[in-house]
Amino acid sequence: MPMDLYYLAPSPPCRMVLLLAKRIGIEFNLKTVNIIAGEQFKPEFIKLNPEHTIPTLDDDGFILWESRAIMGYLVNQYGNDDSLYPTAPKKRAVVDQRLYFDAGTLQSRNISYMAPVIFAGQQPEPEKLEKINEALGYMNLFLEGQNWVAGDSMTIADICLVVSVSNSEVFGADITAFPNVVTWYDKMKTTLVDYDEINQTGANILGEMVRSKLSEDTNKMTIDLYYLPASSPCRSVLLTANAVGVQLNLKFLDLFKGEHLTPEFLKLNLQHTVPTLNDNGFLLSESRAIMCYLVEQYAKDDSLYPKDPKKRSLVNQKLYFDSSTLNQRSLDYYAPIMFGGAKPDPEKYSKLEEAYEFFNKYLEGQAWAAGDHLTIADFALVATVSSSEILGFDVTKYPNVSKWLAKAKKTIPKYEELNHAGCLEYKKLYDSRTKGK
Repeated sequence: MPMDLYYLAPSPPCRMVLLLAKRIGIEFNLKTVNIIAGEQFKPEFIKLNPEHTIPTLDDDGFILWESRAIMGYLVNQYGNDDSLYPTAPKKRAVVDQRLYFDAGTLQSRNISYMAPVIFAGQQPEPEKLEKINEALGYMNLFLEGQNWVAGDSMTIADICLVVSVSNSEVFGADITAFPNVVTWYDKMKTTLVDYDEINQTGANILGEMVRSKLSEDTNKMTIDLYYLPASSPCRSVLLTANAVGVQLNLKFLDLFKGEHLTPEFLKLNLQHTVPTLNDNGFLLSESRAIMCYLVEQYAKDDSLYPKDPKKRSLVNQKLYFDSSTLNQRSLDYYAPIMFGGAKPDPEKYSKLEEAYEFFNKYLEGQAWAAGDHLTIADFALVATVSSSEILGFDVTKYPNVSKWLAKAKKTIPKYEELNHAGCLEYKKLYDSRTKGK
């Protein structure tokens, strides 16, 4: 019977536990607790954990919180050996020292920098970022002459610290200034199973939430975007906002908890959909309408959405193609499998393949979806295509699409953190919903 783990995917301590579990072959029954929405204060959760923190483990009635305590327990109880958390007193003492360094210094400084931004809407403080860099300097000394932070093999201290270092990096710390950390960091990324899916995705989400506060233009700080990272329409808006230099105040909306049906949100959007934009009281839903608005309202030029009638009509054509054909057929095929427990429908899959054949022909002889230049049509389509690709759809069968997708991934600014990270969340959702079916 799987253990219950109460968690939130972007949470650094939760990511530590998930990375360890993958390493030693443990599976959890994951129970999301949205701490931003205050779900940790529900009476039923407080009965489990009076501190109302995540992660919280329930192993057949044995309740435990504090990520490092959980990790030690999992190795002691379920590990094949003690390599990840040695029993020899001196070796274990070094691991413990590094764990406390992470908890009391590096992660603590990350939280000091991040928490006021995410939870109180404050601007990031440069002095606190410098304190993070100082902590990384200490870690660089720990790694002098050795491959791992606590000795000659990987331990749970490495797993904790790689999560903290990934957070420091996305917050803006200069990792390259610490060569020992860089070497170790690169090795950790390639050694841990599902590193990107479990850890980097969450780090990128936190980093984007912090970066959204960095604009000096206070007017931009009033542009709220209600979104879900797994949603391809939301991701297309994020790519557009970044391209035109708009800093969004991101408001995570958990559709699976029904947060889009609350009276407060219905006042903003009667259709209760994401993304939803609130620009100083101007409310707008539908991702492609939002993309057009952001370019026309805030872009320095019209390259992403040309004013020339013929050029604009081609962009609009591809936006409607995405909305009513490519994205719609993708939803028609995948949504019943994800949310209705349906079996794959060959007829719907054939219609999806037909849509890709259309797109492949559209791209014949041209660099981008609507001509020779990158436009918001490419942002919309890349979010759709990458979502299908990550679920296993074979894009390589369509050479023009495959070539365009590879170029888009390399060309579109912040593609990895604004789109690919969300794709990983989408796949995680898909896998959790279809597992065993």
